[in-house]
Amino acid sequence: MSRVDPTRDLGPALTLEQAVDHDTRRERGGPVAVCATLGWAYNAYQKKLSISYPDNLLSVRDFERWLELVDAQETLRTIARIQGGVFYRPTPVPATPAALRALADLLQHEAAFVGSLHQGAADGRWDEREVLDLERHGNQVIEAVLGIMAGARAAMERDLECQGE
Repeated sequence: MSRVDPTRDLGPALTLEQAVDHDTRRERGGPVAVCATLGWAYNAYQKKLSISYPDNLLSVRDFERWLELVDAQETLRTIARIQGGVFYRPTPVPATPAALRALADLLQHEAAFVGSLHQGAADGRWDEREVLDLERHGNQVIEAVLGIMAGARAAMERDLECQGE
């Protein structure tokens, strides 16, 4: 496989095949390491993990094994988007004053982005790029807020455990 990621300029919404390829390439060691870890011969399975070979597909069993190994965030986002949902993996972030300030900064930045869309929406028509950008930015805000919420909950539970000892 080429060392150049063919999914890098495809935009914010990838197809499932593109997402699998992207996540495989982002894994430490790339496709070679993924194949080696799964016990797959690299030459045979590289085609199943790359969008460069559209006629070769992963079986459901191989996909499940791949999914257990790889940090498949783009793939899971794509599956959720296809089903009209949003993928979120709780990543607790300490709810410190600095983290809350960073969240406030993110919200200001994202609000400016959404505000910039008013001209595009003024004609009452949304093109695919505008909608995908809006969804991507919205998901970033949701993940940041839920991360701080998960961090606050983890800290509270840790404090309760310490009080019980």
